[in-house]
Amino acid sequence: MAGWACIALGVLLMGRAAALAFFAAAGAFFALGVLIGLRRHFRGRRGRREDAAVRQLIEADPAPALLADLDGEVIFANRAARAEAGIAPGDGLVAILSGLVPDAGTLVQRLRARASGRGGASEDVVSQAGRLRLAVAETGGALYWRIERLPARGPSEAAQDAAALAGDARDAPVLTIGRSGAVLYMNAAARALFGRRIKRVDEVLEAPVRPGKVQVISTPEGARSVLVRCSDAGVGRQELVLHPVEEPGRAEVRDGVDELPVPLLRLAPDGRILRANAEACRMLEVASADGSSIEEHMAGLGRSITDWLSDAAAGRDLHRSEFLRLVRPEREVFVQVTLNRVVTAGRAELIAVLSDATELKSLEAQFVQSQKMQAIGQLAGGVAHDFNNLLTAISGHCDLLLLRHDQGDADYADLLQINQNANRAASLVGQLLAFSRKQTLSVEKLDLRDTLSDLTHLLNRLVGERVHLTLRHDPVLPPIRGDRRQLEQVMMNLVVNARDAMPEGGEIVIETERRLVREPLIRDRARVEPGAYVCVKVIDQGLGIAQDKLQKVFEPFFTTKRTGEGTGLGLSTVYGIVKQTGGFIFVDSVLGEGSCFTLLFPAYEAPGELEAPAAEPARPAAPRDGSVVLLVEDEAPVRAFAARALRLRGFTVIEAETAEQALTALEEPALKVDVFVTDVVMPGMDGPSWVRRALEDRPGTRVVFVSGYAEEALDKSRVSVPNSVFLPKPFSLSDLTETVQRQLGGAA
Repeated sequence: MAGWACIALGVLLMGRAAALAFFAAAGAFFALGVLIGLRRHFRGRRGRREDAAVRQLIEADPAPALLADLDGEVIFANRAARAEAGIAPGDGLVAILSGLVPDAGTLVQRLRARASGRGGASEDVVSQAGRLRLAVAETGGALYWRIERLPARGPSEAAQDAAALAGDARDAPVLTIGRSGAVLYMNAAARALFGRRIKRVDEVLEAPVRPGKVQVISTPEGARSVLVRCSDAGVGRQELVLHPVEEPGRAEVRDGVDELPVPLLRLAPDGRILRANAEACRMLEVASADGSSIEEHMAGLGRSITDWLSDAAAGRDLHRSEFLRLVRPEREVFVQVTLNRVVTAGRAELIAVLSDATELKSLEAQFVQSQKMQAIGQLAGGVAHDFNNLLTAISGHCDLLLLRHDQGDADYADLLQINQNANRAASLVGQLLAFSRKQTLSVEKLDLRDTLSDLTHLLNRLVGERVHLTLRHDPVLPPIRGDRRQLEQVMMNLVVNARDAMPEGGEIVIETERRLVREPLIRDRARVEPGAYVCVKVIDQGLGIAQDKLQKVFEPFFTTKRTGEGTGLGLSTVYGIVKQTGGFIFVDSVLGEGSCFTLLFPAYEAPGELEAPAAEPARPAAPRDGSVVLLVEDEAPVRAFAARALRLRGFTVIEAETAEQALTALEEPALKVDVFVTDVVMPGMDGPSWVRRALEDRPGTRVVFVSGYAEEALDKSRVSVPNSVFLPKPFSLSDLTETVQRQLGGAA
């Protein structure tokens, strides 16, 4: 048009030059128009070719796909869309998707907003048709939509999806929230769910929001569980889609606690378990504890468990752990329970954290048992001290009576029986002192045949009438070195254990033999070097010991007996004594057939020495004229016997009941004292204390300490007292007088 106008103007205007100019301009405009026309023609052909290529690509897609204009009307649907969903050009996109996903209009708007400026967007949705992925992409003036079916999830996720869809209406509740949590938009379903217009999301939903998880919301009808779907709505906004989760009888919160490695319980104040995670179920050994009472699984609290939970729900005694015992018929399992109070939907609930405290309670029981044993040991030491004082008086006065009777007297045999039984009682008291570890340990050369023979009477009493004790000795048995009382304790413990293993009775055999080890013997992590040994076996016909417990029988506090029937210290004491003696102990056992404890002690072979002719035992020298003994003893019967015994031997005796009386008597400068005979433990000042004070003015005076405790009771205090000896109670008349005379002989 511009070209033809220029030609007309050139004709009408005057002048050749002007006409030529106008004709040139017209030619330029005409050429430009031709070029623009040709460009539009070729662009249209290329657009049609591109559109055909896009449609050909969509047609080959195995998933339902379609093209829709900006108003949502379908332009083209591929083969899968036409076959599966019956989609045809002209259909509305929202109407098509409404049959597949909930709240299709909102979903379409959300995806278009997210795709704007980014070229495309996608979102996974859960629907009645399964799990779908809806994707959109911009293609010129149209939108490319693709509907992809996702593979099935695991059983737990599938159950959760099914639960989320069980109560879905056609339109799910939708909230649009800003960065600060303010609610910017609520659809009709959300307003119906909450019954009001809410301003902030934390008014109804626990913070923080956890997309893809089940959370609890507050509604006018109470707490409900919803599956939260979250998507970006642009400009810092988020869109929350709430899918109600309903289960028969209750709403269950599954928020990932099953993956926690800590046993957790959610409890109602009345003790009902609202939720138990997987670790808690494993600890309680149940498939599910939900809905049951905590008292069905735990016990042992001093007061009612429900009272304890009620106080905790009211905010009292929180964060204080309690130890409970799980209900187990076959074994004891303890748990430490710590409570915390939470408020859910306006109701107080409790979160209980459980931890296995079985080992802790076992250690506590062992400590209590050791404290008991220590207390028993102290009691035994005190009882032994008192018995020694009584036995000293009994045997001492018996000795005085024997001095006035000869063997032909009718009363002599009775007095001898009293004396012998007093000595036997003294031996039992010695065992009490050994148990309380207040007995002086003395290593000596021992013949085990003699030791066991002396112990036979006591062992027969221990085993009772239903068990027969048999001893078999090697006629050629070398001696060993050890403490007699310790070895007696070893045999007593082994025999008592053998007796307890035969509740129906049977036979216990004790065998001794000489054993020669020619090559190193390695057994039970012990190495027995070559050499001569004395072997002692204690064999029973009892119940036997399981193989998995054989290596534990020597551990402290380990016992196969029921609670209250054994301390678990017997065999550990045996093991310690045998090892201190330089020996070894092994055990063999078969369930139902019996056990055999084998002890190996190194044989004692002293270097050969020429035996000197037996010399006549030296008789103590008679007391010097005027020898004075200061006797200090708080027990009147013991003091009376000791004073009479010393006077019968010619000593001058000064008696004192306490240390203070003795120091008062020594204040007389003219008083000459040769020997102090004093008890160690007395009311007020003890023996070593007053003796050290007296020796400041009377240096060189000889001292004899006597005590119903062992020599160890003196501790190290006697070391600082020179010229002193120790005489344990009970002592006889001859023991006392000979000890005093030896002290005087040392002073001569």
